[in-house]
Amino acid sequence: MPNTYRGEVKADLGGRRRTLVLTLGALAELESAFGANDLVALAERFGSGRLSARDLVRIIAAGLRGAGESVTDDEVAAMSADGGAAGYVRIAADLIAATFDDAAIKATR
Repeated sequence: MPNTYRGEVKADLGGRRRTLVLTLGALAELESAFGANDLVALAERFGSGRLSARDLVRIIAAGLRGAGESVTDDEVAAMSADGGAAGYVRIAADLIAATFDDAAIKATR
């Protein structure tokens, strides 16, 4: 079971069950990757509902690294997910929702 108090989610990626979490370090990594000046800007980006495939790779990879896995973005891009593209979207959405509560995301819209 994921520790929801820590913002953990579980997902089937690359043929196995994995834990993902956006730690402070993972969030800093995403701020840099997306050119966001702060967490509010990052939440606004996520709240827009417009994420590219590359964005999904970055979010999922940061979540895996936050949980202690040593993976590159390219390795994550090569992983399969249950449900294909929709599965990747679900994983990223679950991870974002576990990290930012609904109020934080709605406040950016």
